[in-house]
Amino acid sequence: MPERAKRPRTRSSAAVLTALSCVGVAVLAGCGGGAEGGVSRNATAATRSASPSPSPAPGWNPRPRSVAAVGDSITRGFDACSVLADCPEVSWATGTDGAVRSLAVRLLGPGKAANRSWNHAVSGSRMVQLPEQMALAAKERPELVTVMTGANDACRDSVRLMTPVADFRASFEASMRQLRSGAPKAQVYVSSVPDLKRLWSTGRVNELGKKIWQLGICQSMLADADDMGPAAVARRDAVRERVVAYNGVLRDVCAQDRLCRYDGGAVFDFRFTGTQLSPWDWFHPSRDGQARLAEIAYRNVTAAESPA
Repeated sequence: MPERAKRPRTRSSAAVLTALSCVGVAVLAGCGGGAEGGVSRNATAATRSASPSPSPAPGWNPRPRSVAAVGDSITRGFDACSVLADCPEVSWATGTDGAVRSLAVRLLGPGKAANRSWNHAVSGSRMVQLPEQMALAAKERPELVTVMTGANDACRDSVRLMTPVADFRASFEASMRQLRSGAPKAQVYVSSVPDLKRLWSTGRVNELGKKIWQLGICQSMLADADDMGPAAVARRDAVRERVVAYNGVLRDVCAQDRLCRYDGGAVFDFRFTGTQLSPWDWFHPSRDGQARLAEIAYRNVTAAESPA
């Protein structure tokens, strides 16, 4: 993405809240929380640290020459450059920002990334929208497709409205079929859904962030951020369990395709700090957060073996 600013400017609480009120708050998750890809309920493994290797697993090309991205607001760089706006220049997957060094830049080089990568992600989208994005990606005939979606399926106005796991699975399976019908040889790299509960724990120390959350962001997890009563604790645990279940689906469906590689829970496991979250919403990744996602993806795409 052409850079909009070298570093986000500091805004006063009043200024940010006024801007949000004027534009209107949309629940556009692609949360920047982060960490464990655990695909079991008790998964708390540390971030995977597979190193790049010149001897990839059979059938996997560690140096694809083109990249298409699908997903939600994380992949669109939402709130990374300015308030309530996409900033695809800093996307972890296909961005051109030199500070981020996206996966496409690391794989293709800065000179080729802009012409050999495509971003079909849509802020606010859920898994049910992924088949349409996959169809668009397939038309590019990319050698690699990156997938990061699912946060919006858990980030709803209430726990009751979260996407059922069976529906999540059906949509992801349909997405893979859609891709294979148009691009049978494309490799697929699937990122785990971030740990929304850890995001809540990190962001709740910021008073401005909590005020912005009150305007409607990911209410299933972030509503009443300081409420530690039994009902609030149970609600947050239910959201986390659903994210863990989604990651199990991503892992299992991906394992059925020999050209698909799941990140092993690396994004779920990653412990984002305050500096790696948007200064406007304390929810989506900042430029630095996007760079960390790019590092994780590059490490896993170029690794000799698929992450455990």
